[in-house]
Amino acid sequence: MGARSTGSHPTTTKADGHLLEYFRQNFGAGGGAAMFQAPSGLTATGGVINDYTEGSTVYRAHVFTSSGTFSVTALGSEPAEVDYLLVAGGGAGGSGGYRLCGGGGAGGLLSNHPDVPASAPTGATRQAAYPVSPGSYTVSIGAGGAGATNGVIVNGSASNFYPTPVSSPHPTYIRALGGGGGGGNPNPGSNGGGGTSGNPGGSGGGNTEGGSGSFLIGGGGSGTTGQGSNGGKTASGLGGGGGGGAGEAGCQDDNGPIPANPPGAYDNGGYGGDGMQVRIAGSPASDQPVGTPGTSPGGGYFAGGGGAGYQPNTNGPLKGIGGEGGGGYGIIWPGNVNPFGQDGLSSTGGGGGGASATSGPGRGGNGGSGVAVVRYRIGSIDTGSAKATGGNISFYGGKTIHTFTSSGTFVNPASIDNVEVVMVAGGGSGGLNIGGGGGAGAVLESPGSGFTFPNNTYTITIGAGAAGRSSLGPATANTATDTTISYPGPYTWTAQRGGYGSSYPNINVQPGGSGGGAGPDPSSQAGGTKTAADAPTPIGTLTAYGNAGGGAGGVSYQGGGGGGAGGAGETAPSGGVGGDGGVGRQLPTTFRDPRQAPSDSSNPQPYQRGGGIGTPGPSPGGFYVAAGGGGAAYDGNTPANRGLGGAGGGGDGGFHTQSPPNTDGQNALESTGSGGGGAGYSPAAKSTAGSGGSGIVLIAYPS
Repeated sequence: MGARSTGSHPTTTKADGHLLEYFRQNFGAGGGAAMFQAPSGLTATGGVINDYTEGSTVYRAHVFTSSGTFSVTALGSEPAEVDYLLVAGGGAGGSGGYRLCGGGGAGGLLSNHPDVPASAPTGATRQAAYPVSPGSYTVSIGAGGAGATNGVIVNGSASNFYPTPVSSPHPTYIRALGGGGGGGNPNPGSNGGGGTSGNPGGSGGGNTEGGSGSFLIGGGGSGTTGQGSNGGKTASGLGGGGGGGAGEAGCQDDNGPIPANPPGAYDNGGYGGDGMQVRIAGSPASDQPVGTPGTSPGGGYFAGGGGAGYQPNTNGPLKGIGGEGGGGYGIIWPGNVNPFGQDGLSSTGGGGGGASATSGPGRGGNGGSGVAVVRYRIGSIDTGSAKATGGNISFYGGKTIHTFTSSGTFVNPASIDNVEVVMVAGGGSGGLNIGGGGGAGAVLESPGSGFTFPNNTYTITIGAGAAGRSSLGPATANTATDTTISYPGPYTWTAQRGGYGSSYPNINVQPGGSGGGAGPDPSSQAGGTKTAADAPTPIGTLTAYGNAGGGAGGVSYQGGGGGGAGGAGETAPSGGVGGDGGVGRQLPTTFRDPRQAPSDSSNPQPYQRGGGIGTPGPSPGGFYVAAGGGGAAYDGNTPANRGLGGAGGGGDGGFHTQSPPNTDGQNALESTGSGGGGAGYSPAAKSTAGSGGSGIVLIAYPS
């Protein structure tokens, strides 16, 4: 992933006056919500520059996704030291025919950022403070290991950060080591490549499957202390070990000593070890400009280990899953359309996925390239005080904004005029077996002039997105929930939940705030209707937005797109091609704080990129929410024919294939209220429909 474009955040490249002017315009001068204290930190150049706030502190980050120079020209009055993140290239996944190969180890991770633990039994640990002085610092970004087909174990390359000129070793010379390549297997019946295990590295590569009836053949490669973790071993099954990550060791292929796959995962490839979250490059209110999403909000995950090759088994999960932080998936055996392990993500240091056993050579996935970020303090903001409590409070354009991504209360001790409100309900899930896309939750908006809020306590309930159902589960669909605001009276404003997509042959399409898309069952050819309705209240009426889902396009196998708040879902074309989800709706200008803008740089599917509030869209400025999910395709393994999720966070549809995870519908983005993608179909394994995204509530008033 590349760095966020400079248009997403206020940036300066030559003069701090640009940033000062940004704060004057957006926080006001004399009576505004906040005052920016004049920049007083380092003056430096290099990389892609991103200015952002954490609390009252303003930071400048320099993001390097390719080699370059960080140049300090002046120190200023702030401390003459920097926080840094340095990640090396990830190791390639194991390769070679006839055996299930180990996942590649993640690139080494070095950082002195507070997110990194000061001590840990395994993985990366926090480094010392890094002082700087005027001069140039060389930044070299390590390449990921190139996946091979001949069983050769390929490590990633090191990343470096050091003053110029200087010799290594030196106290200010920092080197993150490349991830170890996963174990390979060039010949039938032999042990894993590299002696029996993956290579050592920043994080170790996973071990390959055992040969000729011998499975307990040793562990994965070792990780480097303070930079990464060990790779997983082969236990008693027919799968490779997962590559180590910056945060945890790679899993072995079967349940056993920790770490291990979930119980019952016999014959499954080991999961890649999770990477580590380092929120160093952007606002905590949004996904980071680099890295990947993860289990904790804010994104910025790096250095996940690659998953191992695996074979089908009904007793457990079927995926050699890559670790959080860009690790690639291992690939399934047999019957692969493509026997190659999935590549680790660029600019994350993720390890490549292990190849599968095939009748010919399978290629290990490429390791992801590394990344470097340098940040420092440049000033501070006095945010003043809000008139109410509740949610995450921010200040933009002379307005105080309360953002609710989870349920809570909005309490105003005194009456407030000109209050603007946006409510988005939870999105519907996609359908199964070439299913339709999920419909978006309804969007409710106050008029431009807003309402007068009497002093009161307003209870806010955020609608949940519908969980995607598995083809191995019961023949029922999960339902999204409404987003509501209630207050004594009793009065309740309700944004209606999105409808789920149709599944063949048991579940018909559901109406909703926006309706779900139709599946291939001839009895449900029409998409779900919209239920979004205006919400009259004692203090004003909120306008509702929603649209119908798309039809299935005749009796051939394809799913229609789910409806979005800004447009109807596409009726699926003929010939097994899935329909696209309907476009979402762009938030009013009041809520388009550039510090919370979605990040889309270098993403092949920009409408699916999370981070900030909403996603990019067809109109400039981003902040799109409530899009429909894409319908699934039955098209002879052609990914391009699946229906795409609409702009606003809708999940893409799956497609017919022998190899998961392509059969799965993509999940909608959280806090967008968008619909999940319809699931494809695989005769070899289960498939899972994409889950709908949770809703959001935004409340703004003059500061």
